Amino acid sequence: MKLITFDDGRVGRLELEERLVIPLEVPSTRAYFEHGGHAPETGERLSLDDVRLRAPIAPKKFFHTSGNFREHEDESKHVDWSHPMHKGIVFFQNVDAIVGPDEPVVYPEHLTGELDYELEIAVVIGKPGKFFGVDDAPGHIAGYVVYNDITARDIQRREMESGVFSFCKAIDTFNPLGPYIVTADEIPDPQNLDMELRVNGRIRQKSNTSRMSVSIPHLVAYHSPQGYSAGDLISTGTIQGVAGFSGDPDLYLKPGDVIEAEVERLGVLRTPVVSWEQAYGTPAPEKVDW
Repeated sequence: MKLITFDDGRVGRLELEERLVIPLEVPSTRAYFEHGGHAPETGERLSLDDVRLRAPIAPKKFFHTSGNFREHEDESKHVDWSHPMHKGIVFFQNVDAIVGPDEPVVYPEHLTGELDYELEIAVVIGKPGKFFGVDDAPGHIAGYVVYNDITARDIQRREMESGVFSFCKAIDTFNPLGPYIVTADEIPDPQNLDMELRVNGRIRQKSNTSRMSVSIPHLVAYHSPQGYSAGDLISTGTIQGVAGFSGDPDLYLKPGDVIEAEVERLGVLRTPVVSWEQAYGTPAPEKVDW
């Protein structure tokens, strides 16, 4: 099943080939998973062209994983950071910064001059639990969704001086998610999915989930001591090819760019980048510095 949130927060099942939306009687996708992944249909049939897709879920918690693809960990060693980026770095992501398909990332030019992209997968938790092992992890996975971890590299560089980072990835609109959740039964092998990110049609990132250092069941088990609620998300970490590790400052994102984050079987998440003034109609505010 392809599960969507649309219009003013309605939930539906998407029949992509027919471009048909089948609304469900449930208040949110999080509630859908809280109810065990079941909800009756309303009886309506809507055209996909007549609805607006939103971020497919508003999770209670979003667990972030870093440095989990071997080639991305390797490319991070080419930049002069004060601390290495290890695969064990984890933190909570700002769930209020989530935006949906075709919703813009707002470039906060008063905060950063190095806006970057990171193609990832977000694993959707369907069953609550804590303190379980790898063998039990698949039973807690409800599905998968494309995630783009937008990052301000200059802020991250400063944060890394203390060995941790979070603010650089948690600014408003920095968490594009979508276009839909694909339930786990449609993804027989999540460790063999092609991944590709394009900016203005040009490939920037390309890899496969087989390149993860830590598999998805291991990630789910690893985070479990923090406790899961149905509908929580876990990011997998990104693949090689980010602008910040390329040595080419021209690859950083700028207003007018369009990002297409694609994962095999999970769809394409399209995200435009807009300036602060385009988004809000006023010049960017003064930077609040410490």
